Amino acid sequence: MTVKEAQSTATTPAPVAASSGGGRHRADLTPAGKGRSWDDVPRWQIYVPLGVYLLFTLVPFYWMLLFAFRPTGSTSLVPWPLTFEHFDKVWNERSFGIFFQNSLLVGLASMLMTTVVALAGGYALARFNFRIKRGFMLALLCSQFIPGALMLVPLFQIFANLRMINSLGSVIIAETVFQLPLTMILISGFIKNVPYSLEEAAWVDGCGRFRAFCAVVLPLLRPGLIAVGSFAFVHSWNHFLFALMFLSNQDKQTIPVGLATLMGADSVDLGALAAGGVVAALPVVIVFAFIQKWLVTGFSAGAVKG
Repeated sequence: MTVKEAQSTATTPAPVAASSGGGRHRADLTPAGKGRSWDDVPRWQIYVPLGVYLLFTLVPFYWMLLFAFRPTGSTSLVPWPLTFEHFDKVWNERSFGIFFQNSLLVGLASMLMTTVVALAGGYALARFNFRIKRGFMLALLCSQFIPGALMLVPLFQIFANLRMINSLGSVIIAETVFQLPLTMILISGFIKNVPYSLEEAAWVDGCGRFRAFCAVVLPLLRPGLIAVGSFAFVHSWNHFLFALMFLSNQDKQTIPVGLATLMGADSVDLGALAAGGVVAALPVVIVFAFIQKWLVTGFSAGAVKG
C-alpha cells in the first residue's frame, strides 16, 4: 500500500449506520405491553361522538329551513317545491326589513363603541400601574355576575329623564355598557402580549405615545379586535331584553322583538316564524364564516403563557 492510499483510507469516514427508526412504523416503536397511542385510536371513537353532536346541532336548523321553504299545509320532510312566500310575508307584511335595519344599526354602533372604549381602557390596564388597578379589575369581573334584568328599572328611569325612550341610542348605550367589562379585560390581555420594547423603540425614533400605539401596537391587535368586535356585534344583534323594554314603536324595534310578535296568544305561524329565524340567523352565520380564522388567533393571543 502506498503512502497516498494509506492517507486516503485514514481520512475516509466510516459509513454511518442507518437510523433505527428512520423507516420503521410508529407502532413498531411502541414498547411491548404498552397501551395504544393516541395516534392509533380507532376513527369511529372520534367520529361517532362528533356525529351525535352534529345531529343534535343541525337538526333544529334543518327543521327551521324546512318550515321556512316548505309550502303552507305541506307535511313533507323535504322542502320541495321551494317557496318564498313566508319570506315575502315577514319582510313586507311584518316589517322585517325595518327590523333588519334597526338591528344592523344597533349591532354595528355597539360593536364600534365597545371596541374603541375598551381599547383605551385595556391599554391603560396593560401599560400603567395605579393604586386602584386591582380593585378596578375586580369590579370589572364582579360586574359580570349582575344580570341585565336587574338593571332594567334604573336604566329605564335614566333614559326617560334623558328623553331617550323609543330611541335606538338607548339600546346602543345599554349594550355598550354591559359588554365593556369583559371586552376591556380581553383587550388588556392582548396588549400585554405585545412587547413593550416595540413601543420604546418607536419613542426613540420620535413617535409620541399615541402615534406609537397606532403604528406599532394596533396592527398587532387586529386578530384580537376582530374576535371581540364580532362577539360584541352578535351579542347586540341577538339581545332581546333591552330592545323590548326601551323601544315601543314598531318602526324602532329590532329583529328579536319582531320574532316575538309572530307568536300570537292563540296560534303561531310556523312558516313565518321559521323564515324570520332564517333572516335573523343569516348575518351571524356570515360573520362567523368570514372571521373564524381570526377567532382562534385572536383568543389565543390573549391567553396566559407559562
